[in-house]
Amino acid sequence: MATTDYLVIAMFAAFIVFMLTGFPIAFCLCGTAILFTAVGTFADLYLGTSTGVDFNYFGIAVTRIFSTMSNWVLVSLPMFIYMGLMLDRSGMAEKLMMSAQELFGKVRGGLAITVTLIGVIMAASTGIIGASVVLLGLLTVPAMLRQGYDKRLAVGTVAAAGTLGILIPPSIMLVVMGDQVGISVGDLFMGAFIPGLILATLYVIYLIFLCYLKPEKAPLLPDRRPLSWRVILDVLKSVIPPAILILSVLGSIFLGIATVTEASGVGALVATLLAYANKKLDLKVMKDVLSITFNTNAYIFGILIGATCFALVLRGLGGDEFIARILKSLPFGPMGILWFIVFCVFILGFFLDWIEICFIILPLIAPVVAELDFRVEGYGVVTDPKMVWFLLVLAMTLQTSFLTPPVGFALFYLKGIVPPEVTLADIYRGVIPFVIIQMIGVFVVSMWPEVVTWLPAVAYR
Repeated sequence: MATTDYLVIAMFAAFIVFMLTGFPIAFCLCGTAILFTAVGTFADLYLGTSTGVDFNYFGIAVTRIFSTMSNWVLVSLPMFIYMGLMLDRSGMAEKLMMSAQELFGKVRGGLAITVTLIGVIMAASTGIIGASVVLLGLLTVPAMLRQGYDKRLAVGTVAAAGTLGILIPPSIMLVVMGDQVGISVGDLFMGAFIPGLILATLYVIYLIFLCYLKPEKAPLLPDRRPLSWRVILDVLKSVIPPAILILSVLGSIFLGIATVTEASGVGALVATLLAYANKKLDLKVMKDVLSITFNTNAYIFGILIGATCFALVLRGLGGDEFIARILKSLPFGPMGILWFIVFCVFILGFFLDWIEICFIILPLIAPVVAELDFRVEGYGVVTDPKMVWFLLVLAMTLQTSFLTPPVGFALFYLKGIVPPEVTLADIYRGVIPFVIIQMIGVFVVSMWPEVVTWLPAVAYR
């Protein structure tokens, strides 16, 4: 191996060591970039090597950061975050939950099925994992435990349903992915819609069969009111507000009326109006929502700046060529390489957040995948069907990172709000079946790319 190959390996190792110290990820990324810029400069000056990295990279990094931060697509991130938080504060989801569970009152496992369906609606109207998991957990876990549900089934269902928001549009992860690879976010939004529904359907099928085979895990309540037109009307009334928000955002994008950035602003406005109409909007709510939006946005963009510096130095050392050589040297065909990437991303999801993986790993592997011979049909209208399909396969894989210990955020969100009798071990065991289901979803999407590319193609015809 060349000297630069050793430096690439050392750079990844140093980042992992810094990360394990507990420092914020953004500082670890920037610190590693600065350290190896100095190492490259020292090696060139005193060891006679030719790493290609010197102190001029500090100036290049400033230019690269400015270019990245001026991207208009990224403006949609704070808007979507604000939209999800405001909808959470509006009380609309709580009304929907209380009325929708009556639809399945006489179905065994009906409350768990309701949680999954509400998770789909919240995913399409918020896209914020923390808000979805916390709200679903607060509203349904105590109710399911009172009804006699198995603890692991209850918390596993809530965690899995809450994480649908990272896949079903408007997803901030898809916005980041599209920006990093240069793919239309609108294509990704449309491509993610059917895979998201397939995953939710797999959840429901699993719940129905489990509760049929093991009825003691989800007993029925004898005093549940019967299904009637009044119940259906109540559900329809509670569905209208989030449906308005979904149509205002996704409808404007899918119909070509607005770009993703413009639609995010519309969604933020509509969510604010819905909160006002529900008499939940005041200065305290606005202050809380803006504060959390700023903090979340700063966290994401801090990592983005750090990852930009890290990637710049890594590529200067030949890191992209090094990764490409490793992947292309594997004794597999294109699909084998894809599954190797999926496996690596799945393992990385145990230790890294999706943000770090998108900013650090995705730019390194995307060029390799672009060169592989996958026959993905875009029907002549999707801009880059192969990359749209690949990013959706990767997005579904990254969804598991919210449910896998030790850094699965959905697990810790739940632990903070569930009753004391629910332990962290219960949560870990409860999510295992849903992680398996998610990987089944990854398999389905990887084997049948038309699941992803069909809807964008139809929309553009």
